[in-house]
Amino acid sequence: MEEFFVYLRLGFEHITDPGGYDHILFVVALCAIYTLQQWKQVLILVTAFTVGHSITLALATLGVINYSARLIETLIPITILLTAVTNFFYKAPTSRFAPDDSKGRLRYGLALVFGLIHGMGFSSYLRSLLGRETSIVKPLLAFNLGLELGQLVIVAVILTFAFVTIEMFRTKRHDWNLIVSGIVAGMAVSLLI
Repeated sequence: MEEFFVYLRLGFEHITDPGGYDHILFVVALCAIYTLQQWKQVLILVTAFTVGHSITLALATLGVINYSARLIETLIPITILLTAVTNFFYKAPTSRFAPDDSKGRLRYGLALVFGLIHGMGFSSYLRSLLGRETSIVKPLLAFNLGLELGQLVIVAVILTFAFVTIEMFRTKRHDWNLIVSGIVAGMAVSLLI
């Protein structure tokens, strides 16, 4: 059981590590258009991303799929940039509690597909940790759960900042989205360069 918690912690630390800020940027870009009242939609969105990266993380760690690490390292900032750019065209529902519009399903699909790419990025790190373990099922599960917990912490921080900025400082939601998405897009471009 101790091994499980070691990999859980490693997954959590990997996603929340400021040195690996590309994953943090992606989660921030996913959340930028949402408010605290829409936490259920964000949870579905982040879970779609988790499902995607869990699939490729497992397949790549098990050696079922092979890929060019250089290509993945290029694609990850592109996914961040595309997510941030799509935020520029987002129109918020007229009611704060309105369900996500029909484009919500497209966002969930993109989060899943982009999660597939990010999972390949996580896999080289996990493979280096596992070495020649005989069974990787438990470490893989624990690592994925740690990643998910870390993402939820990032989501909670972003949604709290959004709440404070929009509700307490009376910033327009559209302005919040443009500022956050613009910062993320700029950082993604610097990662690409």
